[in-house]
Amino acid sequence: MLLVAIAVATLIYLLVKFYVTRKELKRVASYFAGPKPNPLLGNVLEFYNKDIPGIFETMVGFHKSHGEDIITWSVLNLNMINVTSARNVEKVLMAKQTKKSFLYSFVEPWLGQGLLISSGEKWFQRRKIITPTFHFKILEQFITVFNKETDTMVKNLRKHVNGEEFDIYDYVTLMALDSICETSMGTCVNAQKNPTNRYVQNVKRMSVLILLRTISILAGSPLLYDMFHPNAWEQRKIIRELHEFTDSVIKSRRHQLEADNLEQVDFNMNEENLYSKRKMTFLDLLLNVTVEGKPLSNADIREEVDTFMFEGHDTTTSGISFTIYQLAINQHVQDRLYDEIVSILGNDAQDTELSFQTLQDFRYLETVIKESMRLFPPVPFIGRSSVEDMEMNGTTVKAGQEFLVPIYVIHRNPKVYPDPERFDPERFSDMAESNRGPYDYIPFSAGSRNCIGQRYAMLEMKVTLIKLVMNYKILPGKSLGQLRLKTDLVLRPDRGIPVKLVARS
Repeated sequence: MLLVAIAVATLIYLLVKFYVTRKELKRVASYFAGPKPNPLLGNVLEFYNKDIPGIFETMVGFHKSHGEDIITWSVLNLNMINVTSARNVEKVLMAKQTKKSFLYSFVEPWLGQGLLISSGEKWFQRRKIITPTFHFKILEQFITVFNKETDTMVKNLRKHVNGEEFDIYDYVTLMALDSICETSMGTCVNAQKNPTNRYVQNVKRMSVLILLRTISILAGSPLLYDMFHPNAWEQRKIIRELHEFTDSVIKSRRHQLEADNLEQVDFNMNEENLYSKRKMTFLDLLLNVTVEGKPLSNADIREEVDTFMFEGHDTTTSGISFTIYQLAINQHVQDRLYDEIVSILGNDAQDTELSFQTLQDFRYLETVIKESMRLFPPVPFIGRSSVEDMEMNGTTVKAGQEFLVPIYVIHRNPKVYPDPERFDPERFSDMAESNRGPYDYIPFSAGSRNCIGQRYAMLEMKVTLIKLVMNYKILPGKSLGQLRLKTDLVLRPDRGIPVKLVARS
C-alpha cells in the first residue's frame, strides 16, 4: 500500500508540474508568433516523418512562415524562443548572466563541464586559463602543423586528379582531426594515413550519435534516454574509449613534463615572460597551469582537451568544406583567389611553407571565407538559457527560458544582405563591413561566450585553402547542386561535397 501511495503521489506531482509548466508555456507563446502546438506534444509533429536534413529545413522554415524576429515553438513541455533581430540577439548573447541551453547537455557525457558547457565562476576561471593558448605567439607555432597536415591532404588528393567526382569532405575531416590532435594533445593519430584508427572512428561516430539524439523524443530526459534509447549503450561504450585515450595521453605527457623538470606556469606573469621561452600544446598549458597554487586534476584537463577536440575539428571542417563548395560553383571567385595567391607567393609556390605573417596578406581570401561562413555558419544555432527575467518585445520572459539564436537565418536577412542567397565576397570589403551592426554577422557568436578559437580556425582555414587552390583547380561534381544541410551542433552537408580536381600547371 505504501508503494502504491508513493506512486500515486509521484504521478499527481508530475501532472501538477506539467500543468503549471504548460500554463506558463501558453502564456509566453500567446505573445509571440510560431507554429501552433499540439496541446500535449507541442510541435513534435512538425518534425515527424522528416529525414535529418528535413528537420533542419523545418527549423529554418519556421522563420519563413511565422515572422522574421521572435518565434516560439515547443517539444512536449519544453518551450523554445528563437530570436533574430539585432536588439533581441543582443539581449540574449550580452546578458550579464546566462548559461548554455539544455541542448548542449547532449555532449556533456563526453565533454564534461568544459569551457563549452560550464557556467558561472568555473567558466570564468577556465576561460582565463585557456585564453593564453590563443595568443598569436602560440598560434604561430601551430602554423607549422597546419602546413604539414595540409600538405599530406594535398598529396592524398593527387589520385583524384582528372578523375571522377569524389567527396572532399572526408579528406578535410581527417586533416582537421590530425591538426587538432597535434596542436591540442601533442600526439599524432595519423588519421589521414589510417582513417580506420579507433580514436578517429569513435570521434566520427559520436558526432552521428549526438545528431540522432537531437531528434529523439527522449532528448529532453537524460535519464529516460540512458535507460531506454537503443543508442545509449553504444554511446557509453564510445565515450569510455574516448576518455581512456585522452587519459592515456594526459598521463604520458604529465610524466614527460615531470621528467623534463618544467616549471609550472603562473598566468599572472606578464606576457613577455609567459610566451618567450615556451613551445606548448594546449595540453602542455593545462598540465603546467596552477589555480590558487594547485594544478588542475586529470578530470579537469580531460574535459577541456576533449572540448577542444570536439569544437576544433568539426567546426573548421565545416568552414573549409563549404568554402570549397563555394569556390567550385563560383569559378570567377576561385580564379581571383588564385591570382591573389600567385601575386603574393609566385607561380611556383605549390610547396611553400606559409607563415603567420604571410597569411595576413591574403585580404581577398579572408572576404571569401567570411562570405562562405555567412551562408554556411559552422555553428548554425546558438542555444542559451536565461538566468534572470528578460524583457522581449514588451513582455517579461521568466528566468530559465530556453533561447535559440539561429545564425543561419540572421545571416540571410535581406535588409542587411540584399539577394542573400548570392555568394558575394565583396560584402566583406572594408566599406561594406562598416555599414553592418555587430549582431548582423556572428559566425563565432558574440559576447563573453564568443568562440575562443576563432583566430585558430581562421588560420587553419587560410592555410588549407591556399595550398588547395595553389595545387588544384576545383570543379563542381554533377551532384553538387543537390546539396542539403543537416546539423547537430555543427552544420554539415547531407552527402558530402562532391568535386573534381585538375592539377595546376
